This record gives sequence, structure tokens and C-alpha cells, in this order.
Amino acid sequence: MKKRFLILVCLVAVNSIAIADDTQTRLKVMADERDSSLRHIGSSKPYFSKNCPKQFDFWTQSAQQGQPIAQNLLGGCYHDGTGIGKDDAQAVSWYRKAAEQGYAQAQANLGSMYRDGNGVAKDETQAVGWYRKAAEQGLAQAQANLGSMYKDGKGVTKDEAQAVAWTRKAAEQGYANAQSNLGSAYDNGTGVARDETQAVAWTRKAAEQGYAQAQFNLGTMYAESRGVAKDEVQAVAWFRKAAEQGDAKAQANLGIAYENGRGVAKDEAQAVEWFRKAAVQGDTKAQANLGMMYGEGTGVARDETQAVAGTRRAAEQGDTDAQFSLGLMYANGTGVTKDETQAVAWFRKVAEQGDAQAQYNLGVMYADGRGVAKDETQAVAWYRKAAEQGDAQAQSNLGVTYNDGTGVAKDETQAVAWFRKAAEQGNADAQYNLGIMYVNGRGVAKDNDQAVAWFSKAAEQGDVKAQKALKQLSQ
Repeated sequence: MKKRFLILVCLVAVNSIAIADDTQTRLKVMADERDSSLRHIGSSKPYFSKNCPKQFDFWTQSAQQGQPIAQNLLGGCYHDGTGIGKDDAQAVSWYRKAAEQGYAQAQANLGSMYRDGNGVAKDETQAVGWYRKAAEQGLAQAQANLGSMYKDGKGVTKDEAQAVAWTRKAAEQGYANAQSNLGSAYDNGTGVARDETQAVAWTRKAAEQGYAQAQFNLGTMYAESRGVAKDEVQAVAWFRKAAEQGDAKAQANLGIAYENGRGVAKDEAQAVEWFRKAAVQGDTKAQANLGMMYGEGTGVARDETQAVAGTRRAAEQGDTDAQFSLGLMYANGTGVTKDETQAVAWFRKVAEQGDAQAQYNLGVMYADGRGVAKDETQAVAWYRKAAEQGDAQAQSNLGVTYNDGTGVAKDETQAVAWFRKAAEQGNADAQYNLGIMYVNGRGVAKDNDQAVAWFSKAAEQGDVKAQKALKQLSQ
């Protein structure tokens, strides 16, 4: 009996080991599947959304038994929240249990919770510490994150060379996010000598794994001929891959391609659809472009109210093109009640950021006293800012102010100089005015031949005053 009893005990023990091994194997397979999702597309959310409702009980039981893989997976479920309710404090608790057992994936996850302040007080130094523990075990995710912390100087002294070193370790393991970041480092020459060929090579590796940011970047490289021959068809192909994954910048660029027929047959309705997708995600360029499409009635029924709404959304997020357009809408009463005070406010926002066209418009508003008290000195100041950036109309107007002595001391030599700058850019007003200066010998030696030459240039553009002046000189 004793012998049979001992045999029974041994059989039970062997069976228990087999069950434990089977649990460990199942958990390992699940962890590998989760890691694959993170490695290729830069997110484990699809994995947790799919598996948490089905595996929650199994992972909970295994985690309570001290299995670090299960503890990490359970932490992921609580962080994702699908089917169980999001609870970042619980996520941190389970990540910490696994991390303290030396499980690298949990250490990396705990680092991210500290970095973002999810379920724990934000502490970038702690984040770096946990990333480093996992990175030194060779975990690509942690190496990539540690590289990012060095790049941005978060939780550690900024060090672009160290950023590249850690990013490269992860990239060489095939981690798509790191490959994309390494491509960007080569593209921008941050932490490594600028090398557009290397930039394309690393970006392509990530793009071919389906990483949306890299697909967008590769599309941009093809569009701008950076490290690769310009190829708008290829640019569109890569923008489309990223756009179909929901990348807003790629959606906006795809809209531009359809709008202008670059790399794809022109299709303004398609342009509107892609602008709309990106605009919903808050992309300011797409919002501005969508507003423009509504305003012009291209690809969609003309709707000035929608045009203003889209333009305003972009303007309020700081998009300078949208701010300028909104200023024009208020100045002209397009889709909105005319309000020159609002026009001035929006022009000023853009002008103060150095936009020459807005500076010119603001100068006009000051000169005419529209939406602001008339102030010729301020008008000259804004004309000058735009003129010094090469804006021809501002140069012409600045010439007028010097000629008339409005807002500045009269100086016909300066007037001629500014008229000439604008005239040489083809500005008809300036060409006519320069002709007048030559006819009268003001600010320049009198020279009828030069006058005829400049009047002719303006007349060819349809300037009636110049045409009359030519007739008078020929009599």
C-alpha cells in the first residue's frame, strides 16, 4: 500500500509540473503575440482590445500565482480597459509586481506609466530608471524609449549621441518605431552626421513593417526628393498606406495630391474626403484646406459658413494660413458679418509671426484707418517689414509713402529705390510710378527713355495710367 501511495503522489507531482509548464508556454505565446503587435505597428492596443475580454480570468489567476508574464499582461488589460474598465492604478500595481521580478517588458511598461503620469505621479527620472533596466536586458521597446528620453532631455541630460545609440540598438532588432526614429535622426542630422540615403533606408524598413509614421515620412521623402529620386506616384502610395491607418498628416497630404493631381489623377471630391478625415482629427492644414474647398466650391457645394467654420478651427490652433484667410473673410464679409476690427486682429497674429502678406495688409488697415485708428507711422512700419521680405506691393506702397512724406520724412531717392525693387518684380503700380519719377527727374536724373521703358512694362499689364502716359510722351 505504501508503495502504491508513493507512486500516486509522484504521478500527481509530475502532472502538476506539466500543468505549470503548459501555463508558462501559453503565457509566453501570448506575450510574443503582444510584442509582435508593438514591434511592427508601435501599439499593443489592438492586441489587448482583442484578448483582454477573453483572457482576463486566465491572466488574473496566473498573475495571482506570481507569473510575471501574466502580471504584465494583466497590467496591459487594466491600462487598455477594454471589457473590464480602465484602471491605471491597477495597471501600475501589476506592472510593478512583474518589474520587480526583473521582467523587462513590465519594466518598460512601468517606465511609460511614470513618463506619462498614468496611475502614478509623473516622474521622468523614474521612467528613465525603469527603461534603462529593461534596455540593458536588450528589450527593443525600452531601448527605443530610452533613446527618446535622451533625445528630448526628459528625466536625463539631453544627449543626442546617446539617443541615437539606444535607438540604433532597438532598430537593429527590427523595432519599427526605432527604425523610423533613426531615419529621422539621419534626415535631420541629430546625434549623427546627416545622411539622406541612410534616412531613407531606415525609414523604409519601418514603413515596410506597416509603421504609419514611417510611411508618411517615406512619402514625404519621395515628394521632396530627399535621399531618393523624386517620385510623386510613390509619394502618394506611401501617403495612402499611412492615411488608411488613420495618420492625419498623411490624410492631409493625400488630399493635397488629389486636389492638385500630383502623383494621382486630379479628383477634388477625393481631396475633400481626405481633408475631412484629417480635419476631424484636428489637423490644422486639412481644416484650412477644407475651409478653402467650401469657400471656392471645389469638390463640394460652395458653403461660406462651412468655409468659415473650417478656417476658424485651424486659425484657433495657430495655423498661420488659416489666420490670414480668416482675416480676409472678416475684412470682406465673406461667410461672416464684415468686421474690420476682427480682420485687423487676425492679420496682426500672422504679421507678428513674420508673414509678409499679413504685414502688408496690416499696413493698409493702418493707412486707411480700417478696424484700427488711422496711423501712417504704423502703416509705414508694417509696409517696411513686408517690403524687406521682398513683398512687391509693400515695396510699392513704401515708395509712395517716401514720395508723399506720409508717416515718414519725404525722400524721393528712397521712393525711387523702393519703386525700383517692386517694379523689377513686375509690379505695375511701381513700374508706372518709377516712370513718373524719370519723367519729372525726381529722386533720379530725368530720363524719358527710361520713363518710356517703365511705362511700357506697366502698360503691357493693362495699366491704363501707363498707357495714357505713353501717348502723352509720344505727342
